Amino acid sequence: MTIGVLVADDQDLVRTGTALVVDSQPDMRVVGQAADGAAAVRLAAGADVVLMDVRMPVMDGVEATREICRAGGARVLVLTTFDLDEYAFAALRAGASGFLLKDAPAEEMLAAIRTVHRGDAVIAPSTTRRLLDHVAPGLPASASPDPLTDREREVLLHLALGLSNAEIAARLFMAEGTVKTHVGRILAKLGVRDRVQAVIWAYDHRLVRPV
Repeated sequence: MTIGVLVADDQDLVRTGTALVVDSQPDMRVVGQAADGAAAVRLAAGADVVLMDVRMPVMDGVEATREICRAGGARVLVLTTFDLDEYAFAALRAGASGFLLKDAPAEEMLAAIRTVHRGDAVIAPSTTRRLLDHVAPGLPASASPDPLTDREREVLLHLALGLSNAEIAARLFMAEGTVKTHVGRILAKLGVRDRVQAVIWAYDHRLVRPV
């Protein structure tokens, strides 16, 4: 299956360079390019994954991400210059499936596109966790109830550390398939699309405390 990628960035050179890298892959093709958030929203219907710059004219990447995720089609991977970027965090809250630094190696970007297309999230402990720890102290705690069992809550806490299913299984002495089942139930109970959104929920509900 070929992954249709939309590249949204207001810098022509960055947008063109990113598109060339994506189009060089046998399992990917660029289905469109957008220089602002409003154009990204219009073009997203034809894409599987959107590479979204967070700072763009007309409509910023956060609002564009919210509109695209609300439509329920393409998944969004945010590109940002700084890892401690509150715009990136806002994009995650708006429904993005993860974020990458713009200076990340091309191989990392391509791997992230494939990961997001599979329905997983890009949640590296060295970046996403640090971003959440930076921003979360200023967030109000959510008053909505916690529907999780003790075991599901325990799995969610390990998700928040950026661990894979295999790593969680090893730590909790569970089969990897059992962890996968728990993760699926967590996402269903919380009504979220992927692991990033589940981790944000954990921060909102103070299950995870900033370090």
